[in-house]
Amino acid sequence: MEFKRKNKTQLLSKIATNDRHGENSPYFDGWKAYDNNSFHPTQNPNGVIQMGLAENKLCFDLIKKWIMENPDASICTAGGVDKFKDVAIFQDYHGLKEFREGIAKFMGRVGGNKVIFDANRIVMSSGATGANETIMFCLADPGDTFLVPSPYYPGFARDLRWRTGLEIVPVDCKSSNNFRITRAAMEDAYEKAQKWNLNVKGIIIANPSNPLGTTLDIATMRSLVAFVNEKNIHLVCDEIYAATVFDSPRFVSVAEVIQDMDCCNRDLIHIVYSLSKDMGIPGFRVGIVYSFNDDVMLCARKMSSFGLVSSQTQYLLASMLSDDGFVGNFLRESSKRLAKRHYVFTKGLEQVGLSCLTSNAGLFFWMDMRPLLKEQSFEGKIELWRVILNEVKLNVSPGSSFQCFEPGWFRVCFANMDDETVEVALNRIRAFVLDRENQESNRSKLCWRKKHLRLSSSSTRLYDETIMSPYMISPHSPLVRAKT
Repeated sequence: MEFKRKNKTQLLSKIATNDRHGENSPYFDGWKAYDNNSFHPTQNPNGVIQMGLAENKLCFDLIKKWIMENPDASICTAGGVDKFKDVAIFQDYHGLKEFREGIAKFMGRVGGNKVIFDANRIVMSSGATGANETIMFCLADPGDTFLVPSPYYPGFARDLRWRTGLEIVPVDCKSSNNFRITRAAMEDAYEKAQKWNLNVKGIIIANPSNPLGTTLDIATMRSLVAFVNEKNIHLVCDEIYAATVFDSPRFVSVAEVIQDMDCCNRDLIHIVYSLSKDMGIPGFRVGIVYSFNDDVMLCARKMSSFGLVSSQTQYLLASMLSDDGFVGNFLRESSKRLAKRHYVFTKGLEQVGLSCLTSNAGLFFWMDMRPLLKEQSFEGKIELWRVILNEVKLNVSPGSSFQCFEPGWFRVCFANMDDETVEVALNRIRAFVLDRENQESNRSKLCWRKKHLRLSSSSTRLYDETIMSPYMISPHSPLVRAKT
């Protein structure tokens, strides 16, 4: 059997079989638990509720309505079948012109029309996963390093490292300043990498942040741009949650920031975008690389042949994104619904004493469960996560999966379920917290009783011994006063 296993491994490549995919982590273990025992309100009401998947299901009705009203936008309907031949035949890897123009216009609108994006710089990829890997292939060689502010998206371990051979060095951010990215933290990570003889090629950030659900302020963005310019390394901004902002401050793209910076080398600035989160269509696999560097853009376009967006999808979205009325209404309504869902969840948690990091974007929040840890350690955090997953039946993602070195933080996704499931999830959390508090209360009472009995027993023994003692007790002794 051992020979078979060894021989089978030798038949496969090292790239395919290495352990850099990151699948063996609590982040993916939670998904497996959900897959094996999925919640259903009637068929499996005691199943695991999926709160570890950042998916936006709140505005499908708007998209469905638009599709029903625009049947000619799809080549698979009676209204659009006449275009079937033109769309189904070979398309080069530049993509449909109307699609690239629609994406560029949408990206500008999401950023408040502060920037005009060039459609000729839009490079297609199969989702943000493919886009992130493509940009890494363009910018770095195996063994090179990218700095990543933590906590960060667990999928970066796969997207950035698995097939490229890159390394990641976390930029440790702390809860004491709400996990802000500071110049000192970036310098510290850069120096660590150099000390380990790693060649730092850039820094990649997610703005808005996954898992924090926060947007970077302009001062922090400027600091990041200044940092990469001084070090002559790249800055990749993953902006796939740009349209999920539901409260102030507004989203500011790095493209807007560099417009006002005279000493910025734009060849170092790159953007990754997708419609998976902003429009809730991850199955369409629409990813975008947008680079201000002409050479990177050309290289990425050649590499895009390995993961293009289907021409049928391009054709549909080109029509949808060119409809200004629909896009405007979709962005407004999506923001309102995300705000409402975020409020319902966080207020529900507040009722049982759980707090979250103040956030204004994303499809999740960063929940602080440190008060529920039995011990402030990695082991204590894993124990709490296992209880939540296996007993409470909620798949929430522990902070360690996001490289957060402070135990007790969890990412909770809130936009991938209906209102009824939200209420079930909140009821489970409430019941769990109250039960945990009762256990702690009973444990405290038991400890007090044991301590009281020990003290009582000790006092009795001391008193009895003093009676038999040849030594006289002072009349001012507490023992004497207690007896009288």
